[in-house]
Amino acid sequence: MAFSRSSGVLAHPTSFPGPYGVGELGKHAYAFVDWLASAGQKLWQVMPLGPTGYGDSPYQSFSAFAGNPYLISFDELRDLGLLTDAELGELPDFPADRVDYGWIYTWKFEKLALAYAAFENGAAAELRQEFADFKREEADWLEDYALFMALKDALGGAAWNAWEHDIRVREPQALARWRERLAREIDRIRFYQFLFFRQWRALRAYAHDKGIRVIGDIPIFVAMDSADAWSAPDQFHFDEDGHPTVVAGVPPDYFSETGQLWGNPLYRWDVMQQDGFRWWIRRFKGSLHLYDIIRIDHFRGFEAYWEIPAGEETAVKGRWVKAPGHELFKAVREALGELPIIAEDLGVITPEVERLRDDFDFPGMAVLQFAYGSGDWNNNAFLPQNVAQNRAIYTGTHDNDTTRGWFATARPDELNHLREFLPNTDESKIAWDMIELAWRSRADIAVVPLPDLLNLGTEARMNLPGSLSSANWSWRFREGALSPFIARRLRILTEESGR
Repeated sequence: MAFSRSSGVLAHPTSFPGPYGVGELGKHAYAFVDWLASAGQKLWQVMPLGPTGYGDSPYQSFSAFAGNPYLISFDELRDLGLLTDAELGELPDFPADRVDYGWIYTWKFEKLALAYAAFENGAAAELRQEFADFKREEADWLEDYALFMALKDALGGAAWNAWEHDIRVREPQALARWRERLAREIDRIRFYQFLFFRQWRALRAYAHDKGIRVIGDIPIFVAMDSADAWSAPDQFHFDEDGHPTVVAGVPPDYFSETGQLWGNPLYRWDVMQQDGFRWWIRRFKGSLHLYDIIRIDHFRGFEAYWEIPAGEETAVKGRWVKAPGHELFKAVREALGELPIIAEDLGVITPEVERLRDDFDFPGMAVLQFAYGSGDWNNNAFLPQNVAQNRAIYTGTHDNDTTRGWFATARPDELNHLREFLPNTDESKIAWDMIELAWRSRADIAVVPLPDLLNLGTEARMNLPGSLSSANWSWRFREGALSPFIARRLRILTEESGR
């Protein structure tokens, strides 16, 4: 699909400021949309919005369809009468520039439980029909997800493949017994999803009114401990006890000498192909209810993926296995029409991956931090002058250091090559110099991570791949950081570059 020339900002909602320890879909989110509009931007990119578990990564979610309850705006719940000033009055001493997920997990769910109890007792009665409609309309994923999460709560948080055999393999009698036993908890989890989707849809509609479209991620794989894996085990490489026989990752690369051992279960593509890729069609359809443009993370895995035997400690001892990408995207296109997709085609890219991308006219990605000091300098596809029009160009991604942090630790050959194009740059200027290179490139889409826009260093890095650092996924910006001066500067650049 062809995209018009445009630009935007990558900022995950957890990074918004606010008093409740994590960014929410409330007034600060709306203020961010207003700021984007004032800066002349047409795109807002987010990472996956699903509920996160151990490690807090949005790329390891309990569901490919559900939303993250952490993002529910408490101020809106108070306005609806579901929470009181007293219940929100005594706040923990949350850090202003980080998410402390340990505190958030306990505190936010305590408050959400109070909101559900208030709803049970008659508060916000105007939502009852809307909630009933939501449960009916989203039942195809919501019922399995709500039962899955209620079971996890009841069973001490254990992964599903450690549950008792009858519920682990979804024996009908066990499902019925647990649904009856956990009926209230199941409905409470449904209610959290209702609140999330209600708030997200309102925010997205507000963005549309401002001329802004949302880019959102689909991680290619689902988490091992997820409602998706538990509810459809035949779609994955599991043994009879529900343990994976092979898992996902990537081989050694720029980010890690031992590769990345993600541990996600791998798909039984033969089974998926037999039923016309029904699960994937549902997934794309669900994503289009969240986003306007879908960025497929690890796109190359649809051509061939790195298969690692279960039990390996690193990703080194893996192998490439072919995937039916062409057949999949043909089936999705036949079911849903032409999709607005960006292919994250980074990493080990082969002519076959490029052909899959180009056969469906998906824009690939170019990352400016990868443009300097590596490969054939004259033909490096990431150099701004070489970036094709049908691309999305980024200064960096959530997996990169910030541009200022990258510059401070860059190799001499990278810096020497960079100075051929930016001879007068320095650490204080590099982020905006790279933004300008991206904006003035031929690429249809240009996106900057918010830390680069704010000219921040490594302290604002979102993720260090292959690590379990507590700093991962936790960065937040402070209130007032999005100044009118930065908006004017970005608007001028946007107008000058025809975006």
